[in-house]
Amino acid sequence: MDDAKTTATRVDRWGYQLRTSSDACVVAIDAYYDQVLSYGRNRAIILDAPANDPACVLGNALAAHFLCSKDLPKASSLLVSAAAALKNATSYEKAVYEAIILLVGDGRDEEEALSRHFELVKEYPKDLVSLKRAQILCFYMGQPHHSLNLVEKALPHNQGQSFIYGMLAFPLLELGRMAEAKSVARRGWEINRFDIWSQHCLCHVLQYECHFNEAVEFMESCSSTWRSCSSFMYTHNWWHVAVCYLEGNAPLRKVLKVYDEQIWKELQRNYSDRAEVFVNALGLLLQLDVRDQMDVMKDRLLLAAETLKDKSMWHVEWLLDILSLWTLARAKESLKAEELLNSIKSRNSFLKKQNVMQRATQLAEATYEYGRGNHHKVVDILGPDFDAIDFKMIGASDEQLDVFNEIWYNVLLNTGNASKAIDLIEKQLKKRVGCPYLWRLLEKAYGIAGKGDAAMAAEKAKALEISYFN
Repeated sequence: MDDAKTTATRVDRWGYQLRTSSDACVVAIDAYYDQVLSYGRNRAIILDAPANDPACVLGNALAAHFLCSKDLPKASSLLVSAAAALKNATSYEKAVYEAIILLVGDGRDEEEALSRHFELVKEYPKDLVSLKRAQILCFYMGQPHHSLNLVEKALPHNQGQSFIYGMLAFPLLELGRMAEAKSVARRGWEINRFDIWSQHCLCHVLQYECHFNEAVEFMESCSSTWRSCSSFMYTHNWWHVAVCYLEGNAPLRKVLKVYDEQIWKELQRNYSDRAEVFVNALGLLLQLDVRDQMDVMKDRLLLAAETLKDKSMWHVEWLLDILSLWTLARAKESLKAEELLNSIKSRNSFLKKQNVMQRATQLAEATYEYGRGNHHKVVDILGPDFDAIDFKMIGASDEQLDVFNEIWYNVLLNTGNASKAIDLIEKQLKKRVGCPYLWRLLEKAYGIAGKGDAAMAAEKAKALEISYFN
């Protein structure tokens, strides 16, 4: 009787088979799927799966992936348990295990893991959590084209299903296919108004199109659905709202209120996910600094810098390291900033993808020098052909990378390279003609270069500034 119970075959949410002795194990797995796709706060529910059945390969593998960035020894132990039970596992469980094991600990191999996930999605296309895991991997590898290929393989098997359209929209917008991204994101949101990722993708497109009022109205109308979100997703959505306020020339108090009430306070509510929240907090502070608003945010900067002295915050994500360098340097925490930069350089020498990550280190060093006010050094480090869009490998979206281009334009203007800045700003304005800050930069550049078009740029900027949030 016990043997029969142990070898029972059940199905998960996707209809794929797994071997477990426990109905509660399957319940935990399905609940975890919901949490992942909805960016929920309770992804730890997956730990109930191995607790209810220590021999379930799927439960152990999923729990190991959840824990790998939080408790690597425990994650490794769970994978050992999964490996011990592989002989009784279904082909689906084995495929998931073989994909996940390449993402944990010393055996981490992103390229091979991505290849395994392609095979997994092809064979089991209804498994949207494995698809999501693969897309997140693509994001941190800076490969939106692979992310799109993955979701396109799964789409025919998931027509009309919740969550799939937001997963399709993001790589589309990352590849500049904004009209398609807007359409599918809206479809995803209409299928499920609680699809946080579809909401987020639609905001991305509206923000890119400089429809700042519409983006804020839409996101604030959705904000009641965010309370169950993970701290990262909750604060990231509010980050988008704040940046739209900032780009749309809203009163600065609106931007600071979002920072204080929705982003910084979230750190007090959920300290365990502070690294992901800091990406949003520091990203917004940097946007404000680029716009010469240091006076109003100096105390906030110093408070953030104090926390970033904690080395447990280092090397969690490339983007966080780069933003932390700027924060520490700008707050005149020189010794800690230098220590972090040296740690990044040392760590890079041991990474497998050394050539790729040398470029990330280059951006880190340039951002550090920008924080110190050494603009000529920034030019020397980045070279004449810098474009932040080429640095997706730091794990940043186009909107998160935009601020580094804005830094570049300002650095060029402050180092006597106005003509180069004019070329770049004019090129960017062809894509984002409704962005008043770019017109203000162009006004400044024309003035430095002695061009008579400065007044025209000023008039354009002023007209846009009074058209938003008024």
